[in-house]
Amino acid sequence: MTFNFRSYFKSHHPQTLASLKSILNSFFTFFSKFNPMAANQNSVHPSDDPPPFDPSEPSIPVSYPLKTLEELESRSYFDSFHFPFNKASVKLPPYAANELPKRRRLLVCHDMAGGYLDDKWIQGGNNPDAYAIWHWYLIDVFVYFSHSLVTLPPPCWINTAHKHGVKVLGTFILEWDEGKRIANKLLSSKNSAQMYAERLSELAAALGFDGWLENYPKHSAEVAGDRKFDVYMGIDVFGRNTYGGGQWTTNLALDAIKRDNVSAAIFAPGWVYETKQLPDFQTAQNRWWALVEKSWDISQNYPRTLPFYSNFDQGHGYQFTVDGKQMSQTPWNNISSQSFQPFLEFSGESTGGNLKVAVDIKEPSYNGGGNLTFSGTLEDDFQFSARLFEGKLQLADSPVHFTYSVKSNGSSLLGLSLEFTSAAAEQKSVLLASSGDSLLTMSRFVRHFDNVIMPHRVTKLESESSWVIQESSIAMEGYMLTKIHAVCYKLRPEVHKSESQGKTMALSPSEYHAVLGHLAINSLTLNSDFPPSTSWFVEGNFTKWSSSDSNGSRKLNVKLVWKLKGGKTHPFPKYNIYVKKQPDLSIAESNGSLQLVQEYLGVAVVEAYYVSDLVVPSGTSSVTFIIQVCSLDGALQKLEESPSLDLNVQGS
Repeated sequence: MTFNFRSYFKSHHPQTLASLKSILNSFFTFFSKFNPMAANQNSVHPSDDPPPFDPSEPSIPVSYPLKTLEELESRSYFDSFHFPFNKASVKLPPYAANELPKRRRLLVCHDMAGGYLDDKWIQGGNNPDAYAIWHWYLIDVFVYFSHSLVTLPPPCWINTAHKHGVKVLGTFILEWDEGKRIANKLLSSKNSAQMYAERLSELAAALGFDGWLENYPKHSAEVAGDRKFDVYMGIDVFGRNTYGGGQWTTNLALDAIKRDNVSAAIFAPGWVYETKQLPDFQTAQNRWWALVEKSWDISQNYPRTLPFYSNFDQGHGYQFTVDGKQMSQTPWNNISSQSFQPFLEFSGESTGGNLKVAVDIKEPSYNGGGNLTFSGTLEDDFQFSARLFEGKLQLADSPVHFTYSVKSNGSSLLGLSLEFTSAAAEQKSVLLASSGDSLLTMSRFVRHFDNVIMPHRVTKLESESSWVIQESSIAMEGYMLTKIHAVCYKLRPEVHKSESQGKTMALSPSEYHAVLGHLAINSLTLNSDFPPSTSWFVEGNFTKWSSSDSNGSRKLNVKLVWKLKGGKTHPFPKYNIYVKKQPDLSIAESNGSLQLVQEYLGVAVVEAYYVSDLVVPSGTSSVTFIIQVCSLDGALQKLEESPSLDLNVQGS
């Protein structure tokens, strides 16, 4: 049976196909006018650079571009071992899936150091300082760029951009003399141009991104008329021939573009990372994007739908934690793991202290690899408010449930401030207070909020992590949740007794330190029931054993694949992958140890994970791979109830 891709794209992706055909046909007309030989040119010089690897052979999954028209025309990419791993797992939310909004927009082109760096490792790498973007709320369109013929965005960028409502484009580019030769073949006829347009459309649809960049109209806003927001004025952050000089004065060009009421295209925001701006990437990145926000409007709003979950993970870190329990101390990076990112602009209600708010990727988290840390000084009679999210969440008649994790020192308390707006523009403010003295809390805040709600459940984790889980509920039918802030405060000074003299003394009452580990917002009617392990089909493919050392240990490579039986679909965004190594019973008994410990391997965002060079010690009889299912609201299936696969050790 032959699948007609041309018919498929004409019916399912007409805009993408039409725009590509229009671009290539226009290019054909233009190129033919200035190069009469183009219409009769049927040959092209292939690239002299051989591929760095054989994509048909099993290996650690990577993202890579297409460098020749032959690769594009032959569709060989779809036969690659890496193709299933390169499919994006996150679709654009419905509100962002249609045409771009009719307003000024911000397009950001990745364009950093040639592309395909740490982000090419689909299952993540080991560089905790890998480049990432987390100011998605300022962006409408993200473009992944490299100096290759066909640049396919790595799925990690598609996943996190789509989660935040940002469209993603790949690039198709012809450069220099080689580009001229390629153009001769591509534009040898209109049929040829149309065929390559269909191939590009096919790739975008199969991998889950939203189209391609060539050139937007360069006409002025007056000429563009109703399409003035399709005019993108470019800014090179490196400052090359850029109005205002780019770099730390990028905002000057944005201000000018805003006055002309057209859109802006920022190229190479990775300048901050590439040039190692001081004092560190995290601080410099936040400072640079703050300039963008000062000049430009916020483009995205969240939460907009339920469930909503954020653990403030930026997609890199120095450890990995699951529900307050540290599972790995190995540095890592994986942008697909990035959670909804906070709008970290601060709006303190007082000047009674000096608090620093930042995402911390070095201290143990509640989930993933990041926390939101509030530290500094805060006088006892003051409170500090920091913006977390700006949403457009319409509430129905059922209550909404808020759950968040906090770890704090001394008398430091952390609550959530919520702002609501009705259809009649009536405003309401609500404080979800921290656990503590109810009377003191009410007397402290009753004048500042329309309602103060104490948590109905407080849970302290049974571990040394000191995390406290706080749960509150609220019903606001007919209102829209528009703002979520963290509120830092104290109710009374901290005191302690001097061990030497037995005296009670004040303990630095202005010191404040609290950590927000996660925030989950859910309808009380939702639940996180997981399919039982027997509902899943799990298998291992491309299994390969090899000797590791003279002590008899082995290395294992295997591709894990799983899916729900019966062709059922699921809403699960990711899976945590673990392994348990079962020792030979006779050896274990002689050593006096039968304890099995699961080892965290990584995270999968598709229903497949490639295990590479797993060391299996001698005396191991079997290995068990566990696929822990994660839900949209942040809940995790119990490991003992998760789907798994047992493999006997070869030769055991």
